Amino acid sequence: MLVALPLIACSGFAADHVAFRGDFQNARIKFEQSKTGNVAFIGGSITEMDGYRPMVCEILQRRFPATKFNFINAGISSTCSTTGAFRLQSDVLDRGDIDLLFIEFAVNDDQDAHHSKAACIRGMEGLVRHARIANPNIDLVITFFVNESMLATLQKSETPLTIAAHTAVAEHYDVSTIGLASEVADRITDGTLTWKQYGGVHPAPAGNAIAATMIDELMSEAWSEPLAKSAAIKPHPLPESPLNPTSYWRGRFIDPATSKIHDGWSISVPDWLSLPGSTRERFRKLPMLCGEQPGDTVSLSFAGTAIGAYVVAGPDAGMIEASVDGGPFEVVDLYHQYSKGLHYPRTVMFATDLEAAEHTIELKIADKTRSKGNAARIIQFVAN
Repeated sequence: MLVALPLIACSGFAADHVAFRGDFQNARIKFEQSKTGNVAFIGGSITEMDGYRPMVCEILQRRFPATKFNFINAGISSTCSTTGAFRLQSDVLDRGDIDLLFIEFAVNDDQDAHHSKAACIRGMEGLVRHARIANPNIDLVITFFVNESMLATLQKSETPLTIAAHTAVAEHYDVSTIGLASEVADRITDGTLTWKQYGGVHPAPAGNAIAATMIDELMSEAWSEPLAKSAAIKPHPLPESPLNPTSYWRGRFIDPATSKIHDGWSISVPDWLSLPGSTRERFRKLPMLCGEQPGDTVSLSFAGTAIGAYVVAGPDAGMIEASVDGGPFEVVDLYHQYSKGLHYPRTVMFATDLEAAEHTIELKIADKTRSKGNAARIIQFVAN
C-alpha cells in the first residue's frame, strides 16, 4: 500500500542540488512500454534501512501505476563503495537486467572507510563503469547523504572529499546526482531545518522524504515532456578512458573455496555464540575462510590488477601479512574502529596496482595484533 511522504516545507531545490546529466529516458521507456521495471538500490545502512529507498519505490509506482516493478534492496550496513564495486555483480547485476540503479556511498566512504579521494573514485567508478559495461542501457542516480562532519564542511562553503570524488565520477559518465547533503546544509544554515529534524546520519522519515522528493524532482525534470510513441531505448555512451585506470570496474568475488590452505585455516560457519561481540543476522550462517593462529597460511591464484578480501572484523580481528608473487610481505590490519563490539563487515585490499596478469597471493596471520586475538574471517576474496 502506498503512503504519503512526510511533509517538509520547501520552495524547490537549487539547480546544483539536483543535477540532471546526460540522457535519463531508458528506464522511463521500459516502464511505460513494457509495463515492467527492475529497479535496484545499492549502498550502506542508509539504503538498507526503511528510509529513502521505499519512498522512491512508492514514487515510481505512483508515476507508473500499471507497471509491475521488481525492487532490489542491495544495501548492506557499514559497507563502502569499495565493497560495493566488488559485490555489484552478485548483489545487483546477476539479478536480472536492471533498468534503474540508485547508488549511495558518500557517508560510508567518509566515516566508515575514511577513503582517500583516489579510493573514493576507484570504488564509485568501479560501480558506474561496471554497470554501464554490463548493461549500456542502465540509468543511474547517485545520492549524497550527509553526516555531521560533512555538514560542517558544507557550511564552510567547502565540498566534502567523498562528494567531490563521487561528483567527478558522475560528471565523467554523465550521471545525475542528488545533492541532499548540500540541500540539508543550506536549509540548516537558513534556519528552515535542524539537524534533529533531519534525523542525523540515519535520517528520520522527514529527512528521507527530502531525498525522495529531490529524486522525484529529477524525474519531473527529465520526464517533463510526453513520451513519443517512437521512443526507443538507446545505450549510454561510455568514455573510452576511465578517470582512474585502476578503478574497480572489473570487480568481482572469488570463492574462498578455490584457495589453497597450507596451515591452520578452514572453511566453516564461525561459532558466533562463543565469540565476543555482536554479529548481524545476514552473516551468521555464512561459511567463511577462518584462521585464528599466528602463522596460519593460505594462498590464492587470481587474474587481475587488484586483490583483497571482504571480511567481518570483530573484537578479536588480527593482522594479515600478504605477499604477491613471492614479493615482500606487507601487513594489513583487519581491526576497525567499529570492531570493538561488532563483527564489522569491511573490504581490505592487499594490492591495488598490479600488472594485469595471473598472480598468486600468500596470506599469513601475523603475530602482531591490536585486538583481543589474531582472527581472520573472510567471506569472499575480491579481485579486479
